[in-house]
Amino acid sequence: MHLDEKTLKSETVYEGVIFTINHDTVELENGNTAIRDVLLHHGGVCVIPVTDENEIFLVRQFRYPFRKTTTEVPAGKLEKGENHAECGKRELLEETGCICDEYIYLGEMLPTPAYNSEVTYMYMAKGLHFDKQNLDPDEFLDVEKISLSEAVKLVMDGKITDGKTQIAILKAARLLNI
Repeated sequence: MHLDEKTLKSETVYEGVIFTINHDTVELENGNTAIRDVLLHHGGVCVIPVTDENEIFLVRQFRYPFRKTTTEVPAGKLEKGENHAECGKRELLEETGCICDEYIYLGEMLPTPAYNSEVTYMYMAKGLHFDKQNLDPDEFLDVEKISLSEAVKLVMDGKITDGKTQIAILKAARLLNI
């Protein structure tokens, strides 16, 4: 049982539209018990759209918990059981109006594994074509285009603070040798 914890009791204390919170009692490897509050989330997906000129599209939107506007790659939450590749393509089209010829899986990340079950799946979109942006009725954002090299600089200078965006930018830059 090294590096493992056994769930002894689990109680749902909150069930919302986006996530559920459980209050669990676990047995540790030394036999003691501990409390684990866990946020259960269906996950999300993000896509970094890269043009033939190595420019990327980012979205700027207000994020209520921080009471400020953030700069992010296009992204969205998964519905229960939804295919993350298809969700990413849908979100890319909805938020930027982009359709891609090439869709490259960049892996997954665990944003906050200490208490949150969310997995974020990351993709890079290339061979971009443009259709109509189709935002959700409660979604408001601006799309901006910058060079991937400038985006890397913004990440390294602490100007882009969203974790999934930082990772997607750095992975894309590495894959494209930028």
